Amino acid sequence: MKNILLTLALLSPLANAAQIVGTTEENRAGEVFGSGIGVLLGGAAGGPVGALVGAGIGYLGGAKVQQGVGQSGTAYLVEEDDGRIHELRRNRLPTQLRAQVAQIDSRH
Repeated sequence: MKNILLTLALLSPLANAAQIVGTTEENRAGEVFGSGIGVLLGGAAGGPVGALVGAGIGYLGGAKVQQGVGQSGTAYLVEEDDGRIHELRRNRLPTQLRAQVAQIDSRH
């Protein structure tokens, strides 16, 4: 019985028939960096409230700056079996989808 449960547990990720349906720009690095800088500058200028405001402004501004300088990454839109669509970066994709992405990238 334990062997059957172990086998099913190991095979369950393979039963997922998720597929990549598109790509989009990903600016997470700019958001994180911008919010960090915003916290520091806002905190120095306005204390705790300034830090919060600065973090919000830096978060939004950092994404725009990253996009503006052309350093946006690629995120993949993955459709699950039940129709839900998730936006995932390459390092968060399931193994079988990483192989698919590698094949797509090698064609370009």
